[in-house]
Amino acid sequence: MPTSAFGKIVDAQVSRRSVLAAMGVGSLAAALAACSGPATGDNLKNNQKTDVDWANVVPAKEITWWSNHPGSSKEIEEGLIAKFTAETGIAVKLVTAGANYDEVAQRFQAASGTDSLPDLVIASDVWWFRYFLNGQIMPLDSVFDYLKADTADFNTTLFNDYEFEGSHYAAPYARSTPLFYYNKDVFKKAGLPDRGPAMWAEFEEWAPKLAAVLPSDGAPLGMGVGTSWSAWWMSNIMWGRGASWSKDWTVTLDTPEAIEAGEWVRALYNDNKFASIGNDTQADFAAGFFGCFLGSTGSLKGILDAANFEVGAAFLPDGPVGPGVPTGGTGLAIPSSRSPEQQLAAAQFLAFLTNAENTAEFSKGTGYMPVRSSAMTGETMTKLYQEIPLYKTAVEQLETKTRTQDWVRVFVPSGDQILTEGIEQIILKNTPAKDAFAAITPRLEQAYKENVEPYL
Repeated sequence: MPTSAFGKIVDAQVSRRSVLAAMGVGSLAAALAACSGPATGDNLKNNQKTDVDWANVVPAKEITWWSNHPGSSKEIEEGLIAKFTAETGIAVKLVTAGANYDEVAQRFQAASGTDSLPDLVIASDVWWFRYFLNGQIMPLDSVFDYLKADTADFNTTLFNDYEFEGSHYAAPYARSTPLFYYNKDVFKKAGLPDRGPAMWAEFEEWAPKLAAVLPSDGAPLGMGVGTSWSAWWMSNIMWGRGASWSKDWTVTLDTPEAIEAGEWVRALYNDNKFASIGNDTQADFAAGFFGCFLGSTGSLKGILDAANFEVGAAFLPDGPVGPGVPTGGTGLAIPSSRSPEQQLAAAQFLAFLTNAENTAEFSKGTGYMPVRSSAMTGETMTKLYQEIPLYKTAVEQLETKTRTQDWVRVFVPSGDQILTEGIEQIILKNTPAKDAFAAITPRLEQAYKENVEPYL
């Protein structure tokens, strides 16, 4: 079986790229009528041409990059831009295009077909496929070959997340897994061991002890809600109980395992009061209101800077049937409608951002995983792992606990948003999981039938 750069055996499930390979480019053209976005079939065909002779293209002198600054990375991004401009003379205008991946994506969708598009844009795990279907992003392989960007050094799993029929439509940038962060001072005060719980059942045993030493308006565990987040962390709970959002394209929210997982989450917030969303989960944890919380590896630097206590980080707890941790985060893509001059300059900047030195610096400053294999074992990261072992937790979790995400969340347009609405019904309105899941299942099935099934 194939292995990743970490030596982990790749999930035997059909991979993302093999799913996409089942779709022909000709049939994808028809999909544009069903998927949101302004592109047409002709636009898709034209926008995905790969026959540009890059040797005859002079890169533009200025480009625009839309980012949400993952992991509070605006200053890091500005520093990388300054280095790039000093080396190449190409200016990069950094635009805060949204507070999160979804806001950037919505702005990008709205700007498509206009002169307001950027030259480089955030492309998260639940948005890049929509961009591709709409013909909005270009394949990177030929321009990366021309630039000698050494794509073989990308972590194989992370780079191939953006592959369709041998072409890659984004490059990994800020990639992450969720982690279990905990307040070591609170854990010590509660008489708990200095580690994360091995299983969620163990956390339930610890929660009353944590509640006893926390502020009355706090909670043992913080888990926030919102699109691109709720269904991400809850995948761990679903998988750990033998459930899933879907089996291939079939929605599986009516199974006893799925309903039990949803009821466990409902009780966690509403019956036992062991969890809360707070006002700002990360800020509330740093302020001492939560004993622990689930956050992205990309939040690590910000958490360490904000907390006035010693922070611990651990793998996500296992469920009764075992582990299950999703990968996530974002890549960067180049819009297909920009001129070759703009695209070449954007590709130069993208190759620069993700080279071994800069991905290590970005990881050091944020907690996101370095996206190149050489960077993971290079001098910068090795030294960082020795100084702050928490930075290595995400890499070790990736090796041992992760699995492929369920298709209905990442491949079906609006799937993640619909799942989020069901989870929020369970958490915020105390709706029984059976009822909440029954309400969103037809919507997920309709989204699949309209936007995916006709084009397989």
